[in-house]
This record gives sequence, C-alpha cells and structure tokens, in this order.
Amino acid sequence: MQILVEQIMPSSANLMEQKLGTDMYLSGIMMQAEVFNGNRRKYKLSEISKVVQEAQSKIAAGNFILGELNHPESLSINLNNVSHAITEISMNGNNAVGKMKLLNTPAGNIAKAILEGNVRLGVSSRGTGNVDERGEVSDFSMVTVDIVSTPSAPDAYPSLVSEALESKKIMSLAEAVVHDPKAQAYFRKEMQAFMANFFNK
Repeated sequence: MQILVEQIMPSSANLMEQKLGTDMYLSGIMMQAEVFNGNRRKYKLSEISKVVQEAQSKIAAGNFILGELNHPESLSINLNNVSHAITEISMNGNNAVGKMKLLNTPAGNIAKAILEGNVRLGVSSRGTGNVDERGEVSDFSMVTVDIVSTPSAPDAYPSLVSEALESKKIMSLAEAVVHDPKAQAYFRKEMQAFMANFFNK
C-alpha cells in the first residue's frame, strides 16, 4: 500500500471583498477518474465514486473533512496546519466536485492572503492505494484533499467564492497578526516555508 497524493490546479480568481460575516470557499473539481494525471496514475471511476460516497457519509453525519496547507509527511491530520474543511462533495461524471471552506486559522488565513494576491493554488488528494505497472490505482482510500502549490491533474479549476452569513464574524488575517504574537510568528514561519516551496518547484 502506497501513500498517494494527486494535485489539481485551480484557476486564478478575483477574491470578492471580505467583510464581517463572509465565508470563503474553493469550489470545483477535487479529483478526476479515468484519466492519467501528471504523476502518470489513473483512478477508475469506481475508485473515486467509492471514496466520494464515504466522504458524503462523514459530512452527512456532521463530520467535515479537515485539510492542510501543503502535504505533510504522514496521513494523519495535523491540527496546527489545518487550513480548510471539505463541506460538500459529489460525483459529476468522472469528476469529484465539492466545496472547501477556508478556515480562520493561521494556515487558512495564509491561503486567503495568497489567493488575495492572485496567486494560483492547487488542491491535492491525500490517501493510500496500490498502483500496478500500468499506473492504475486500486484499493484507494482518501484521507483528505489538501491545498498545494504544484498541479498534476488536468482540467480541474476550483474557483474562489464568498458566501455571506447573517451573524457569524470572521477575523481577517490583518487583525489576527496585529493582536496575536503567536499568529505573527506562525505567519512569518509558514509564509516563508510555503513561498520557498512554491518557488523551488
């Protein structure tokens, strides 16, 4: 069984003005079946459909699927690096499509700041599976979909969207950095690491 990561590049998007009471999402394709990606791997439709059904069951039970900014070295979710939660996922033809809510965490705010700068970010599945000599994946088990900088899967362009809420307030990145010394240190460290990784790809 191998750890498998598959990356998808969203389109550059104009970020709508962030106001108090607004949630931000990446919305679009998360995984693709029946096509070879940049890693020369191909997932059968049945494999993608299976993990989507499993994810739908978790979400329906109130358990949003957390994801991270950049892939970690392991399959476990590091709460210190969580940037978003998958709130919706379904099949549309050969594609798994859904919505990822950007959270008001240090990593989530970094992602928002990068997107506000019109820098493209990708999304990438993380899980395990077996890969045969033809590059076809079997026994795929998805852990999550992370936000990354480097694409591999074709034709996947999640868009950045905003959704207004009636009562919930969101602290902006600027407010967090002004008021929280830990957020300042975390922001500097994570932004330097992310940009170093972005430009070294």
